[in-house]
Amino acid sequence: MEPQNVNKGDRNKIYFLIIVIAALIGTNGYLFFKDRQQGERLVTVSTEKDKLRLEVEKIEVELDKVNALNLDLNDKLVDEQKLARQKIAELKLALEKGEITQAELDKAQTQIEELKTFIKNYNDQIIQLQKENIFLKTARDSLENSVKSANDKANNLASENSNLNAKVKVAAALKAQNAEIIAFRTKSSGKKIEVTKSSTAEKLSVRFTVTPNELAEKGHHNIFLRVFDPAGNLLANENNRFEADGQEMQFTHSVFINYNNDSSTYTIDWANPKPFIKGIYTVILYTDGTTMGKAQLELR
Repeated sequence: MEPQNVNKGDRNKIYFLIIVIAALIGTNGYLFFKDRQQGERLVTVSTEKDKLRLEVEKIEVELDKVNALNLDLNDKLVDEQKLARQKIAELKLALEKGEITQAELDKAQTQIEELKTFIKNYNDQIIQLQKENIFLKTARDSLENSVKSANDKANNLASENSNLNAKVKVAAALKAQNAEIIAFRTKSSGKKIEVTKSSTAEKLSVRFTVTPNELAEKGHHNIFLRVFDPAGNLLANENNRFEADGQEMQFTHSVFINYNNDSSTYTIDWANPKPFIKGIYTVILYTDGTTMGKAQLELR
């Protein structure tokens, strides 16, 4: 029995089907590998984005550390930090995009490397600023200590000088010796007659010799008298005031004497505007802010 012959048209259909099947297999294979590569690329891009985000966050942390130091940054450093934070904000925004090309990733990587370099230089400047601040603080503290020490010395010297001046003032003060008081009345002829009775007394005459003192200033010295009656009342005008022994006081009478350091004797007369009374009258003399001496007289 002879085999049946396959006609030429059927043979061509078979060849065509074989080619179509082969083409489909090839296309499916291409699409499979393409999808696989695309998936791998997406995974790679996502990983790179996460890595870049981490790098940006590290840079931001470095800037935050600088702010935590509370340093007094100069205008240049402040402006540089503002620019860096602006660039960080732009990078964060770019990396948050749903889709990003490799070119954009490469650009972001370059910008991050530039920021890393900036942060290193910025931190170097901050470290230098800290060193300068420590140096300035040390210098300031040293200066403050020197000023305090100088002020203490000045205050001590001022105190010593004040004490010395006070001692010199005391040493240079005029002192009365052999001070005595007499009462007298004046006759019609002008002659002074010493009396001992209060009823006949018109004035008191205070006589004293100034002790020689080389430290005392020669020339005029204002002598102040304070007169107390037997009852202890100060006989003085309300407006007559002076300072002596560190306080303000009223005085009865004052007069200038010319001191020449020659043991001269001085006499000061005082008229009582009121009648004298029986008892002891006390006169205290002052000059140059210190007490000179004291004398008393009893009137019968």
